[in-house]
Amino acid sequence: MLLNPFVVSVSRPLLCGRIECFVSCVFLRDTSNESGATDAVALSMSIGEIEDPEASNKKPRKAPAEKAAGVARGRGKANGVAQHNGDGGDPVTLFEVVKLGKSAMQSVVDEWIESYKQDRDLALLDLINFFIQCSGCKGTVRIEMFRNMQNAEIIRKMTEEFDEDSGDYPLTMPGPLWKKFRYNFCEFISVLIRQCQYSIIYDEYMMDTVISLLTGLSDSQVRAFRHTSTLAAMKLMTALVNVALNLSIHQDNTQRQYEAERNKIAGKRANDKLELLLQKRKELQENQDEIENMMNSIFKGIFVHRYRDAIAEIRAICIEEIGVWMKMYSDAFLNDSYLKYVGWTLHDRQGEVRLKCLKALQNLYTNRELFPKLELFTNRFKDRIVSMTLDKEYDVAVEAIRLVTLILQGSEDALSNEDCENVYHLVYSAHRPVAVAAGEFLHRKLFSRHDPLAEEALAKRRGRSSPNGNLIRMLVLFFLESELHEHAAYLVDSLWESSQELLKDWECMTELLTEEAVQGEEVLSDRQESALIELMVCTIRQAAEAHPPVGRGTGKRVLTAKERKTQIDDKNKLTEHFIMALPMLLSKYQADSEKVANLLQIPQFFDLDVYSAGRMEKHLDALLKQIRLVVEKHIEVDVLEACSKTYSILCSEEYTIMNRVDIARSQLIDEMTDRFAHSVEELLQEAEEADDDDIYNVLSTLKRLTAFHNAHDLTRWDLFGNCYRLLKAGIEQGSMPEQIAVQALQCSHYSVLWQLVKITEGNPSKDDLVALRRVVKSFLAVCQQCLSNVNTPVKEQAFMLLCDLLMIFSHQLVSGGREGLQPLVFNPESTLQNELLNFVLDHVFIDQDDENQSMEGDEEDEANKIEALHKRRNLLAAFCKLIIYDIVDMPAAADIFKHYMKYYNDYGDIIKETLSKTRQTDKILCAKTLILSLQQLFNELLQDQGPNLDRTSSHVSGIKELARRFALTFGLDQIKTREAVATLHKDGIEFAFKYQNPRGPELPPINLAFLEVLSEFSSKLIRQDKKTVHSYLEKFMSESMSERREDVWLPLISYRNSLLTGGDEDHMSVTSGSSSKAGSVRSKKGRPWSCDRRRVCSLSEESSVESSWMLRNDTLQTPGALQTPQLTSTVLRENRPADQHMPDPDSERGLMEDDAEPIFEDVMMSSRGQLEDMNEEFEDTMVIDLPPSRNRRERAELRPDFFDSAAMIEDESVCSSMFSRI
Repeated sequence: MLLNPFVVSVSRPLLCGRIECFVSCVFLRDTSNESGATDAVALSMSIGEIEDPEASNKKPRKAPAEKAAGVARGRGKANGVAQHNGDGGDPVTLFEVVKLGKSAMQSVVDEWIESYKQDRDLALLDLINFFIQCSGCKGTVRIEMFRNMQNAEIIRKMTEEFDEDSGDYPLTMPGPLWKKFRYNFCEFISVLIRQCQYSIIYDEYMMDTVISLLTGLSDSQVRAFRHTSTLAAMKLMTALVNVALNLSIHQDNTQRQYEAERNKIAGKRANDKLELLLQKRKELQENQDEIENMMNSIFKGIFVHRYRDAIAEIRAICIEEIGVWMKMYSDAFLNDSYLKYVGWTLHDRQGEVRLKCLKALQNLYTNRELFPKLELFTNRFKDRIVSMTLDKEYDVAVEAIRLVTLILQGSEDALSNEDCENVYHLVYSAHRPVAVAAGEFLHRKLFSRHDPLAEEALAKRRGRSSPNGNLIRMLVLFFLESELHEHAAYLVDSLWESSQELLKDWECMTELLTEEAVQGEEVLSDRQESALIELMVCTIRQAAEAHPPVGRGTGKRVLTAKERKTQIDDKNKLTEHFIMALPMLLSKYQADSEKVANLLQIPQFFDLDVYSAGRMEKHLDALLKQIRLVVEKHIEVDVLEACSKTYSILCSEEYTIMNRVDIARSQLIDEMTDRFAHSVEELLQEAEEADDDDIYNVLSTLKRLTAFHNAHDLTRWDLFGNCYRLLKAGIEQGSMPEQIAVQALQCSHYSVLWQLVKITEGNPSKDDLVALRRVVKSFLAVCQQCLSNVNTPVKEQAFMLLCDLLMIFSHQLVSGGREGLQPLVFNPESTLQNELLNFVLDHVFIDQDDENQSMEGDEEDEANKIEALHKRRNLLAAFCKLIIYDIVDMPAAADIFKHYMKYYNDYGDIIKETLSKTRQTDKILCAKTLILSLQQLFNELLQDQGPNLDRTSSHVSGIKELARRFALTFGLDQIKTREAVATLHKDGIEFAFKYQNPRGPELPPINLAFLEVLSEFSSKLIRQDKKTVHSYLEKFMSESMSERREDVWLPLISYRNSLLTGGDEDHMSVTSGSSSKAGSVRSKKGRPWSCDRRRVCSLSEESSVESSWMLRNDTLQTPGALQTPQLTSTVLRENRPADQHMPDPDSERGLMEDDAEPIFEDVMMSSRGQLEDMNEEFEDTMVIDLPPSRNRRERAELRPDFFDSAAMIEDESVCSSMFSRI
């Protein structure tokens, strides 16, 4: 028999060296592909049949085992498509049997073992082709190749058989079939080793051949070979580890039996048994040595090279399997020699690989018995693991937090306080899985180390019903120390899954709030009480609503039956408790506005049927009494709104308690309205002589009524009349306090809206409509007069109410079948529109420094600036809505658009959205507005610099940059924007030649430099329109103008050149769905553009266009069907520094590309110096120059490292020495 080239060596000690030598070979594909089909030979044929040329027409002879199993293997393709023979349609290759998975894997392996016993060359050939075909290769290794060719030649031959057109291979193909194939593939290898572990794997032939094959394939530059062989080798190694573990167990058992027999007295000792045990121990030791040689060959020949592979999937396979080895056979593999590979790979650039590292470590840290072996690793890589809790990949961050939690469970001393604090703050993360994992860590660290007996003794001593008092105190302290008090709901949600029993202990929370001080024990401080009330309200909301707070999760999900039952039970529990406890809490804290505002949120989560079902009306009366006292005692807006909302919920018509609550509410409002009317009369009578008490009486009562009017219909009390009197008096006398004016405006606004609600819900008469119109008209007039008030808050309130009312009572009021409300429609006059626009220009487009000159303190100054900016953004958005909905004329937007560049950081998103919406409404008018905004800027520049403009100045460049940004908003579909762009050029040309130079006609017109700005839009003209625009330009030019070449005429020269060139660069209908592909390509005959399916432009239309230019009409009749563009606006979420130049946009979607919103979980953030460089590394994705086809040979040699070892290891010298020893 000829020597099998796949057998590295018959002598076992030389196996490792031979394989390492084999790995060093680099297999390159021959450039000459053989196009002919490979003459595949049936793997189960006899040698005589293979040598016989006519044997290919004969049916393959089945082996005995194949006959028993009913499976015939004959000629078959290796590209993943199952072939069937003509008799029974059974799979014909081992690859197809495993892929289909119809037979039990053990029977398939047993069948192969039987064939191996009969002819091991043919059986091994079958197995070799199995690995080749699993890689997606079309080639088949024939028997003569197997016996005569060298390894490099065989693999190079198989490389040439790859399908270059396909980028997929079985391990990467999508679909359930190939997912099942991967599982079957791994199972086949595992079962093969398990079934061969007692004899065949020790024959120094089968394993040598397989390991040699997989080692060669894993070193190939073909990704499919490398991926498949690495997976096979790692699963093979896992199976061998299991065999080694069993051998070790058998050795231990044999050794114990031998020691027990040898220790017997001489008369009872069986020497024959001792010899048998010695022989068995020797045999087991030899087998153990054989297995160790095999594992060393795989580890050194494959693992140490592939765990640094260019492909992340391959690296992930290696790390996943080494974790299995260390857990399965910890005595052999759980040491620093193997752990270092996992530690190094924690710094991999791909999140998939880092995730496998963490999961592998989790499996180890779960076993408390392994902690001593992991101590050195923990000390070495703990900082890296803690820093990964801030990984930019959320899945990686979650697993890192879970690993840190396991480390904490194993040894509390392993983590420092700084390490714990790095995880603590993640409970406030917006990403819920990260927050929940951090909540589990917090629970383990803070809430799992209490002494139950001591807690129960303390609870009995204080008379508490629950022993959780100290734990709740600890939670409150943590919340206060985190200094993120506005995120209590996030903290509760993070702890909900791990500490739900503690968070639902409302009885204990109530007892902590109501208990009195005891000598020797501290009670909660005022700050702690406020924090506890806030946390308690958040837990009540979480239990009643059963979904995360706003900002976490993608929305409300459908609850399961179990979750729904839990929600109902929790709601009943909290209702029964707080129906009795809430009045007591309100009574204790009724003087504290912050606590009362939080406590008054609790009734909205009640099951109000409990009041009547449980005969608890007396507790309802107690609650209503306390709310009334709160209303009478407080004038803070948040407290009054909470009271108003509580009354609104308790007055729901679906509950039987509605009448009782309505009576109490009516009595309260009656008293407040009487008091208000009386105080208004006194204030108006005393006029300028009114003292502070008179002003306070009016203001306090008006604040209460305004808060209630927001949620309740109080029109029957006619609050509008007294509010209107206050406003008119303030306008006439000019001495009304600003707070009274602001509240009167708001209350009047609510009154108008409630009257509109009553009319729209009923059948109003003509008199009702006339009366409401009179009220609205008078109120709009008052608001318009308030725009000139000296007090800024009054002006801002009046402006916002004007915008809201004009929006509500606009032409949209009659839509949806409400034509009867036409008398209520108001169209703002031009004077009102101008006043609104001037208000925006005076109060929105200002520098922040002008508004905050008197502010002191850095933090306060920054907070006030943010608040002021937020207010200005609301003012601008309110006015822009009027423009978008065609309530204010669109040309008013020119004064908004011209500030786009200067105030991009503050209002860029609002202006961009306004531009997008107005273009959808009217493309031509929007284009006119854009050019008008540029003309306004140009005129302002002329006024500042005079007629002799410095065209190189930053001001001129700024106008040109704004024009370029505007031009980008037209997109690439020139058909849709054709008429709008042409109109823009027409208006720009007319503006440039509007005024002649007063010093003589030989000098350029005053506005001629504007043509340089206009040239930014020339690229948006199609070729025909460029000619037409040029003809229209020549109508304004004299003969001498075309011959001038001085610098002052350069704008005209550059604009003419932009119209005369670039015709071949038109982009016709790039994104239009209504045009065909041919619409974007010029024909060979020189036609500017054509369309095979539909003619967009006719000759008559073209002539009409040209004539319209010549006649200089106001409107432009450009050809082509215009469709509303499908524009999707986005919000710019990241503010850039004011001095930072904005990047050039390279997309047609909007003025600027969307900026990603930076949140602290998105990037690696570490407080440690040695990890600072790592942050930048993790921001980037590993760029691998892969060809379009995954099976194509990678031209460059595989890089030895795909992560920076210096960033991985603190000591670079240690790192390099470790790698050099591998």
